Amino acid sequence: MGTPDFAVESLKQLVENGYNIAGVVTMPDKPAGRGHKIQFSPVKEYAMAQGLTILQPEKLKAESFINELKALNADLQIVIAFRMLPEVVWAMPRLGTFNLHASLLPQYRGAAPINRAIINGEKETGITTFFITHEIDTGKIIQQEKIPVGETDNAGIIHDKLMFKGAELVLQTVDAIVRGDIHPKPQHELYSSENELKTAPKIFKETCKINFASPTGDVYNFIRGLSPYPAAWTEMKNPGGEITHVKVYESEKISEAHDLAPGRIRTDGKKVLDVATSDGYIRLKSFQLPGKKRLPVEDFLRGFRIDETFYFIID
Repeated sequence: MGTPDFAVESLKQLVENGYNIAGVVTMPDKPAGRGHKIQFSPVKEYAMAQGLTILQPEKLKAESFINELKALNADLQIVIAFRMLPEVVWAMPRLGTFNLHASLLPQYRGAAPINRAIINGEKETGITTFFITHEIDTGKIIQQEKIPVGETDNAGIIHDKLMFKGAELVLQTVDAIVRGDIHPKPQHELYSSENELKTAPKIFKETCKINFASPTGDVYNFIRGLSPYPAAWTEMKNPGGEITHVKVYESEKISEAHDLAPGRIRTDGKKVLDVATSDGYIRLKSFQLPGKKRLPVEDFLRGFRIDETFYFIID
């Protein structure tokens, strides 16, 4: 059960290692783009190419879907980047249903574990397989793998690393379940208080706005934690009061004392565009204006004249 590219690699590993995929459950097709052309999910695309049985329920509690799922007679269900399942679904297989989650549970339960870990400046993260139960992301842990988070890694880089590491872990987990060689560990044994847990709630556009009044390191982590998707954004104001929406994809942190107000600009008008923070500067390296392509800062400054009278809005 899965929908995006993140789930495809695990399905591919299972297929290529000889497991019998009784069926694939993915999101219904939906129109996309200006032409509203029907678009298949990446999981469906791969499943079709492999000739696998595909189910695309609108409602996971619908009697018709439940009957179709039962008819597959699967021994085990694997969930990766899908939807919250009702008990009638996750309790169905004799060997249970496990989920692949892109964090080191019990840390970063929720919809955006990769983004949140980078935003919080974590030096390592990882991938976890666990049995699904009633409360989301709280089931017994089967296996985990850690990976380091580099100083310049963004969400896209960590996503891809965890996608491939996760596919390996899914295969190892299925192999272990088949052998009967698993020792699931309750998550509550890994912490003494709920206060120790960091969460990963869903990210919305309004929560992606950059606050240049924050420390430089926090702003830097915020930008890379949201790059390339959904992308951190800010608003630039010119001397005439015109506001331009800017998505920022890449930056550099500069520790340097200054007396500028947060959001004020320092630039040579050619290659450098620095924005003051509470304790330094963020050097913008790559960003995008509405309706335009993503550009390196040099190309942007070549076509968009900016000086120190411009500034980024601080709410």
